[in-house]
Amino acid sequence: MSIRMLKTLVAVADHGTFSSAADSVYLTHAAVSQQMKALEEEWQLALFDRSHRTPRLTSTGQAAVARAREVVAAYDNIVPSIAGEEGLRGKFTIGAVPTTLTGLVPFAISMLREDYPDIHVYVVPGETSDLARQVARGALDAAIVTKPPILQTEHYWSPIAHEPMELLASVKTESNDPLELLSTNPFIRFSRSAVVGGMIENWLRTKGIIVQDSMELENLEAISSMVLGNLGVSIAPRTCVASANPLPLKRITLDPGVWFRELGLISRPDNVRIRVHEAMQAKLLRAVEVGEFKTGATKTKRS
Repeated sequence: MSIRMLKTLVAVADHGTFSSAADSVYLTHAAVSQQMKALEEEWQLALFDRSHRTPRLTSTGQAAVARAREVVAAYDNIVPSIAGEEGLRGKFTIGAVPTTLTGLVPFAISMLREDYPDIHVYVVPGETSDLARQVARGALDAAIVTKPPILQTEHYWSPIAHEPMELLASVKTESNDPLELLSTNPFIRFSRSAVVGGMIENWLRTKGIIVQDSMELENLEAISSMVLGNLGVSIAPRTCVASANPLPLKRITLDPGVWFRELGLISRPDNVRIRVHEAMQAKLLRAVEVGEFKTGATKTKRS
């Protein structure tokens, strides 16, 4: 048995098939199959049910995977746990929902690079559900997402910010009454495939508000631009870190203190890049504290 074989076992569990696992650990399908048979022979355990076209983990195999994760995580954490500042280096892949990409994320990464220039952050944009899946299978070290209604057990949640939900309208509109604005103007909807879009849909339904859908967009910047052009009104979270050049829009907080989007950092409990994760989380919290992304304002004390 070797650490590499245990990593292959974990990869099979995460990816579902020998072929997909082979790509992730840079082996051939045959090599993965051979490693799994070798483990079964060494341990004298049936890890896979091979009566199906695609081998499936048995209950014994699932238990073995759980222990293998612990061993692999402990092995991978040997150097970071004793390296001190030396552990704060290398590539860190983080997912982020699009609404964080113009303020929170660039500000936090700027501060992180200021203090730890040997950390190379790679950002992957996406919706909460997709990013959560990528974190669960180990494709991402962490992700900044909207807290879903149900948090999966394979995710560790670190809260970052509460973002009030607000109505966006053109400054040309005369009314400041949210219900009047929503009922008399075309509605530019936040994509319902996103967690925030589902939140908005549920709020409208609960309030009994019927809107006149005109378009459905995935990007907050695109939505804001449409509103700026007086093409309709919309509902979106007030970003916890304002972008450098926010558009001049009418913004009306909805259900103040009650309705908000909870933003946080998710990772796997066995995350081996814990030192970098903690440093990234600290900079995200610092960015929220500052509240506005300003160039030249990245110099901070290490936290």
